[in-house]
Amino acid sequence: MQTLTLRGGGRVAVVEAEWYDAFCVVTRGRVQLELRDGEPGPVLGRDAGFWLRGTGVRALRNPGRRTARVRVVTPRARTVTRQSTDPVRQLPNDGGRT
Repeated sequence: MQTLTLRGGGRVAVVEAEWYDAFCVVTRGRVQLELRDGEPGPVLGRDAGFWLRGTGVRALRNPGRRTARVRVVTPRARTVTRQSTDPVRQLPNDGGRT
């Protein structure tokens, strides 16, 4: 399990190959989904859970001033081999702190 921290006004791109099986839960603040066409999507508050798989979401944004946190859960015992020419963006590892 990882924690994604978004400072006020912050944005993180969603690369579908990296977020394919991730389930996310907003644990602090609010997070807005940025849709494929760049339009703003729904704003999700604390305790909102969501999948990104197949949604066409291209980024997560923090529309507020305060820091928002999202817990990202992915299946553990899965080995996936994939080749990509794109650089891989890794989520920060918080060392398991809550």
